[in-house]
Amino acid sequence: MRSVFFITLLIGLTALATAEDVLVFTDNDFETKINQHDIILVKFYAPWCGHCKRLAPEYDKAATILLKADPPVALAKVDCTVETKICGKYSVSGYPTLKIFKNGEFAEDYNGPREADGIVSTMRSKAGPSYRVLENLADYEKYLDNAEPSIIGYFSSETSSLKDDLVRVAGQLSEKFRFAYTISKEILDKVEYSNKIVIHRPKRLQTKLENSFVVVEATGNAIKLFILDKIHGLVGHRTPSNFGDFTKPTVVIYYNVDYVRDTKGTNYVRNRILKVAKKLADENVKVTFAVSNSEELRHELNEFGINDIKKDGKYVLARGPANEKYKMSKDFTYELLEEFARGVASGDHEQYIKSQPVPEQTDDVKVVVGKNFNDIVNDDTKDVLIEFYAPWCGHCKSLAPKYDELAKKLKKETSIVIAKMDATENDVPPAYEVQGFPTIYFAPKNSKSSPRKYEGGREVDDFIKYLAKEATEPLNGYDRSGSKKSKKTADDEL
Repeated sequence: MRSVFFITLLIGLTALATAEDVLVFTDNDFETKINQHDIILVKFYAPWCGHCKRLAPEYDKAATILLKADPPVALAKVDCTVETKICGKYSVSGYPTLKIFKNGEFAEDYNGPREADGIVSTMRSKAGPSYRVLENLADYEKYLDNAEPSIIGYFSSETSSLKDDLVRVAGQLSEKFRFAYTISKEILDKVEYSNKIVIHRPKRLQTKLENSFVVVEATGNAIKLFILDKIHGLVGHRTPSNFGDFTKPTVVIYYNVDYVRDTKGTNYVRNRILKVAKKLADENVKVTFAVSNSEELRHELNEFGINDIKKDGKYVLARGPANEKYKMSKDFTYELLEEFARGVASGDHEQYIKSQPVPEQTDDVKVVVGKNFNDIVNDDTKDVLIEFYAPWCGHCKSLAPKYDELAKKLKKETSIVIAKMDATENDVPPAYEVQGFPTIYFAPKNSKSSPRKYEGGREVDDFIKYLAKEATEPLNGYDRSGSKKSKKTADDEL
């Protein structure tokens, strides 16, 4: 989750980026060309690879931006279906594989983001020092002329303890933000700061509604927290790589944000949102505002049931302190935006839950959806085994008849529920971490807030042995080892 403000130029940059900015290396010229660069990122790919096709436009965008970076960073590609020698030399076994080379030698595998802004921030960080030293006024003015924030320390000497603090924080945050410092008298005479660290907002985000700079009112380790809290201003530009930087509760307004082709139109809307944000900030209402491009973050809108995204539409979504979901369902107005934000901040707004319709329960396996999750899974009178599945998942399809058989065998166990949930169509509560399918959890009736992930076998007997052992109360039909009780034993216990 990295943040680089000038990278927001990527919105709409597709038309400006060109694949020609990506260098093409072959078996014959790889060794020669790789030595021409202090640092370079190389993509090893196959034309038929779906992941490679998805990466290609992002890689092209990143190449265009990084050519203009300071220092510039080159991106190259190698077609492994043709250039088999060089791909074999570097043990490329999957596609796409990205590797970083420095001074002609392999340095490390690239394991960073694969969106354009993430590639740019990662490679920019690896290409140079974590901070710049501004020697004169020309350096200073050039550094400020950037589409991302500039964090600059103004110090009277190299021995300033605050300078040491800045250097340390720059080392921690250089993949997110740009840092520099100066002790130049020429610069210090021009500015109003002395022994201060200042966050300068980029011109594209400057308005009359908030200061174009923020003086960091912190020292030591607190500097980092201050920067993270203030860097985005009253209404930040939220992108796929910086969304994690925004403090919750966060209210996000999605529309056709475009700081390349329509800065004026983008800021016309943002400035009106700023008025709402400033009003609430002046009242000390604790809520963060941000704007995002609807298409760029389409998947977030989809998570809130918004699939038909209109070109000129405005959509307002929010996340609460515990990642609760909120959705402004009424047609957008700035008055309703203020009302919605107040409700999110106070926790009074109704939460949004993505859910299929609540079904009738006709089978032994109970069907859970977003709207009945609490009623079934969080029922504190019963233990629950719940499978999170995807309809297209082959493993889930293989498990289905065994899971049905399990539920049938345990249908008379009144203290246990066997359940399933389509995790692609319903919101999964945060306590249940689902990263693949099927994922199975056991939620004991006395510990619903801490469900336990099931890691055992997937045969019916495996499930029965697990539940017999873990059940809060002994099962009627099975002993604790999972062996079936005789009818007489079961009757005696009753």
